[in-house]
Amino acid sequence: MTLHTFANFVTGHAVAANNRAETEGNITTLQKILWKGQVHSTVSAEAIRFALRAHLDAAEQKGTNRRWSEDERVNTWQDHLFSGWARKDGATFIDDDLLGFMKAEGAKEEGGKGTTLNRRAVLEVTRAVSLTPWSGDVTFNAASPGATPSAAKKGTNPVPYGTELHATRYQYGIAMTPSALRVRSRAAVAINGLCALNNVAGNHARFLYDFSPESLVFRITEDPSPRLLFCFEHTSDAGYAAPSLLRRVEAGDIDGKELILGGPFADSEQGKSLRKLGADCHRGVRNAAAAASTRIDGG
Repeated sequence: MTLHTFANFVTGHAVAANNRAETEGNITTLQKILWKGQVHSTVSAEAIRFALRAHLDAAEQKGTNRRWSEDERVNTWQDHLFSGWARKDGATFIDDDLLGFMKAEGAKEEGGKGTTLNRRAVLEVTRAVSLTPWSGDVTFNAASPGATPSAAKKGTNPVPYGTELHATRYQYGIAMTPSALRVRSRAAVAINGLCALNNVAGNHARFLYDFSPESLVFRITEDPSPRLLFCFEHTSDAGYAAPSLLRRVEAGDIDGKELILGGPFADSEQGKSLRKLGADCHRGVRNAAAAASTRIDGG
């Protein structure tokens, strides 16, 4: 049977202005969705993938195939032909292996057919959703005269601007089948990278929001269905719980022995109940990630 890896992450509580939407006048807006009947802020899966790719580029000796140049504000490629994928034993880049790629070319002559070289992402990422509804918070600020070259005219007034923000946590999930990777050990690299994310879709560097998980749940299983995505819920004491996860384990839809818990959730009452049902619990997310990596490599 094939071993699948699923996880759900929840960040710490902080003030976020991540992943901007359309600007309305001089107000920088948040991306929002209607979630369980209320408006929540959200961060795209693309933004999380972008941050993970940047982490992998710094962590890997070869770097990543696609790299973001802060100086030129453009992506550059080490191998835009993806030549390593032409052979089963070809050398490939970690981001292409985990996150997939597509190269499309038009027809060489009129009436001909174009070509497409693509690989579906092995590591799939959900959109992140705030744990609490967005209450409409907006800050109003003013850039001082001359704060930017374009505003450097003598005698000009401060430039007002506003930003929608949200004091909240975000949760998101992943799915991955390590055996589908060209290099299986890259699954553990991805897990460790997701546990070390920092800047995800920042807003002009004005807001630092730590996107590393405060708590997490891994499920390593032969079941092809995750059954734990978006399992965290906000509680009245500004914390979080996962009643749906506990219910599914008690009902037999999830084998408790497939679960690895990390962070404060592992110490919660529900975490203790899941431990009794077979879950492997760790006080820290790094130790939980290490346990998940060991289980993946041995599976």
